[in-house]
Amino acid sequence: MTVPVIVDCDPGHDDVFALWFAAGHPSLELLAVTTVGGNVPLEHTSRNARVALSVAGVVDVPVAAGARGPLARELSTAEWIHGENGLGGPELPDPDAGPTPVPLDPRSATELIADTLAEASEPVAIIATGPITNVAVLLRDRPDLAPRIREVVWMGGSTERGNATPYAEFNAWVDPEALDLVLQSGIRFTMVGLNVTHRALVTSRVRERLAAIGTRTAGFGDELLEFFCRTNDEVFGMPDGPLHDPVAVAVLADPDAVEIVRTRLDVELIGSETVGATSVDLDGMLAREPNAFVAVGLDVERFWADVEAAVARLA
Repeated sequence: MTVPVIVDCDPGHDDVFALWFAAGHPSLELLAVTTVGGNVPLEHTSRNARVALSVAGVVDVPVAAGARGPLARELSTAEWIHGENGLGGPELPDPDAGPTPVPLDPRSATELIADTLAEASEPVAIIATGPITNVAVLLRDRPDLAPRIREVVWMGGSTERGNATPYAEFNAWVDPEALDLVLQSGIRFTMVGLNVTHRALVTSRVRERLAAIGTRTAGFGDELLEFFCRTNDEVFGMPDGPLHDPVAVAVLADPDAVEIVRTRLDVELIGSETVGATSVDLDGMLAREPNAFVAVGLDVERFWADVEAAVARLA
């Protein structure tokens, strides 16, 4: 039995692998893709999502552009990791040309999500791998659709330290107000943070296994990983870059690969040093009602086997 999903993303190298994972895993049915300004501005993230699907031969999934920036802040981007266009490394094909064109849907992200939820035969899960602005806008403007959302799985936050500031992970830091709104909605919510995604390291063995698949998708992915690992080494001293976003996909594709716990999750909205920090009360110190699931463990070998198998099913 498959889980119908929408992927909301800001590609970004790791978002591309999340899209491929969602498109190629037999446990998931990818219904739609929406984009948000995040790693790079919206015009790049929207094109990059279409490039990712086009390369993989996934031509039957609509892609719509969403929020250009956060609910209440100026957009901060991450070209220092992903390059000026968000997918540094390979030469990017034109997603409107070639044998597998993927056009941009004329609807907005909110409209596409709303239509997808309304038309689906069962509630749909949303996997968000960037700032969670689009999901927040949907819940703010169309609260009537909340029952049509099975759950939200979000890559972001951390139970430990950050990567945009000492305390805040990038996706949470870019739009903490959006995260707060989604948390207050009462929808089932799972946070997949740096404490777990930093275990999904792109080692030389991982790259060898993915490249050995020998497909167009795998070859393009290897070029992406070459650039991604190099910039992670330069910025963070991590030559084996952590491939964050596909871990959020694994929560739904292979639940046994990711350990989660139910706990209290809040996000800091103010503070000169702490804005965007995720407060995860694993020990119940605040005596607040649990409101979220939080990833705390990863079966690394199983995860990479899942990613490899999904990529191998694509063009």
